[in-house]
Amino acid sequence: MKRIALLTSGGDAPGMNACIRAAVRAALSKGMEVVGIRRGYFGLVNDDVIEMDDRSVSGIIQRGGTMLYTARCPEFNTEEGLQKGYDTLKRRGIEGLIVIGGDGSFRGARDLTERFGFPTVGIPGTIDNDLPYTDFTLGFDTAVNTVVSLVNNVRDTMTSHERVSVIEVMGRNCGDIALYSGLASGAEIIVIPEAPMTLTEIERRVKASRSSGKSSIIIIVAEGVHGFNDIVKDLEEELGLSVRTTIIGHIQRGGAPSMADRVLACKFAHHAVALLAGGKGGRVVGVSGGSIVDFGITEALKTERPMDMYMYKLAGILAR
Repeated sequence: MKRIALLTSGGDAPGMNACIRAAVRAALSKGMEVVGIRRGYFGLVNDDVIEMDDRSVSGIIQRGGTMLYTARCPEFNTEEGLQKGYDTLKRRGIEGLIVIGGDGSFRGARDLTERFGFPTVGIPGTIDNDLPYTDFTLGFDTAVNTVVSLVNNVRDTMTSHERVSVIEVMGRNCGDIALYSGLASGAEIIVIPEAPMTLTEIERRVKASRSSGKSSIIIIVAEGVHGFNDIVKDLEEELGLSVRTTIIGHIQRGGAPSMADRVLACKFAHHAVALLAGGKGGRVVGVSGGSIVDFGITEALKTERPMDMYMYKLAGILAR
């Protein structure tokens, strides 16, 4: 394989630029030519392609976001759009494609492989950590560190005023950002989609924290719970508490990637390039038990991961 392409798709995640840099340089070290497709599958459908070399990826390892930009592309979900994307690849002489993104991005890569036999490799780039086949996704560590830093700040003012703070974090239908940031920041209550919690149970835990002498209470709620406002209203009306709310939002997606995400990006990219260099496509890379692994893309998309009950119970034990 002599000429490959890269694209980033879906929501951006810290570490995508580090991954682009590593993939380009790993491919060049193997004598490959590399092009970048801008704006994800939208750029693939519309032939928005740039040549890439060592210098084109200089100075980006520390930058959040993605230098290749990202966009949604409903057209790529149609047979006509898929054909246009494949035609771009063939017209440009591209023999393999690395896709950095989440489950929706991987479905596009899968379709290219299944429909046309085109070699694709997916790299998990999403802050949500919602791809079950891999222990961690690119950007998750940075996002959690961002949340922890912000919760630390909120804790200071909540303690000063002896208040309750309800904080919503991202993650779609996966509670990992809430769970990991809650454990790391010492949150008293963590509410995630995988372990539904009634308002009565939240009230009970808040009362228990108050009774133990705590002057502030942090409740972290994953956005997939869809009960943020109900929790706030219940605590104010039923318990008469002074509650402050924070919706962290897209700040979790930005910022310089952590050391862990930069290193993971390098490992993911190197493995993805090696797969294509070996003529292997229809794969996704991930990390399991600290080792870089790869799976068939269809198998990966069907994988289900049980909730990490150890982490959840540990957070509850330590929130005293």
